[in-house]
Amino acid sequence: MTARRMHLVAYLKTGPTANHPGAWRHPAAALDDIFDPGRYEHIARVLEAARFDGCFYADTFGLQDIHGGNFDATLRHGGQISYLDPMMVLPLMARATRHLGLGATLSTSFAHPYALARSLASLDHLSGGRAAWNVVTSATDLEARNFGMDGIPAKGERYDRADEALEACCALWDGWEEGALVKDRAAGVFVDPSRVHYTNYEGRFVRTRGPLSIPRSPQGRPVLMQAGSSERGREFAARWAEIIFVTPHQREDAVAFRQDMHARLVAAGRRPEDCKILPSFALVLAETDSIAREKHDHLQSLITPDAQMMLNSALVGVDLTRHQTAREVAQAQGNQGIAGSTDRVLAQARAEGLGFAEAAAKPRGLLVGSAATVADMLEEWFSTEACDGFIFWPTVFPSMFEDVARLLVPELQRRGLFRRDYAGATLRQNLASP
Repeated sequence: MTARRMHLVAYLKTGPTANHPGAWRHPAAALDDIFDPGRYEHIARVLEAARFDGCFYADTFGLQDIHGGNFDATLRHGGQISYLDPMMVLPLMARATRHLGLGATLSTSFAHPYALARSLASLDHLSGGRAAWNVVTSATDLEARNFGMDGIPAKGERYDRADEALEACCALWDGWEEGALVKDRAAGVFVDPSRVHYTNYEGRFVRTRGPLSIPRSPQGRPVLMQAGSSERGREFAARWAEIIFVTPHQREDAVAFRQDMHARLVAAGRRPEDCKILPSFALVLAETDSIAREKHDHLQSLITPDAQMMLNSALVGVDLTRHQTAREVAQAQGNQGIAGSTDRVLAQARAEGLGFAEAAAKPRGLLVGSAATVADMLEEWFSTEACDGFIFWPTVFPSMFEDVARLLVPELQRRGLFRRDYAGATLRQNLASP
């Protein structure tokens, strides 16, 4: 039996801030190249050299204005802002690499399936079969209003629409059979029309006639990612997801989540190994533990209290300057908020005996240490089957990922936990091996 190997995926933003609201202030953080194609080509090469399975761009379709009732704090504190459309930079990254998977966050609540299927099929062609789609239903009223809606629909309705959107997209992608693009000069046939079919999909929320104008792409369809941790989100993931990323507070939470998802996958007629479950972490790496701790302490000192609360207000969908307790937050959320983020704060509050607002005010924990120390922590999670690998989100960009490539990946390879080279030509093939 082939030994399991970790899968590694990078969480990225088209801006200097991810989940650490102070890291952009670090002297090593790149700030002047956000609109330079070289920024995106460089990180793609770094991740590919480190043999990451892939990367994806997290995205929010607007400026967060939940904290304080306006977007002042988001702008002032350098919040998680998408300064560029990720679908514009991913082809640049495809051009600079040959193996790295390339993912975009796209919402089924706002985009029509035809447009989604068309863009993602194009990316899969341009990358040679390395496209991924982080499927979201979105979670804020501000995003809904940017698309002409009064507010974000209820979670159940959003996921019902998402199921239809995925069904429609798959039908569109399957509208072109393998081999339809014949390009036969002698016979005068460019496309065999008998191998192209109307879609004629019609659901409660979505309908599309099809077919696409784009032939079947190298993977057939992009790799599907998903992060829903609610009951309805898990049901959706069991049907569709090939990668699930989670934000557990403790290893035991991750073990329970993975066991639950495996049972749901089997009930949905799928194999557990067809879906990789990846908890997310950020790292502070250095040549020694003591240097890493010094780096960590400096990094955390760059977070102002208001910046931390601004970040968590956006994640839980409630202004934490006005709502302090878990009960108040639940009542104020309405249809907004990311269940996984709320659950993580609740778990931290329980574990440390804190109130909800106190837990939300604390920066997220980071994995800190030398390559050997961090590898020990990752190996414990992996060997106890809490996960199939990890998603790393950046603190100081791009140096955190450069440290991972320089220090951590060689240590994981030395232990036989991570690949030394890519096994396949497509992202789906690399996820399946071994």
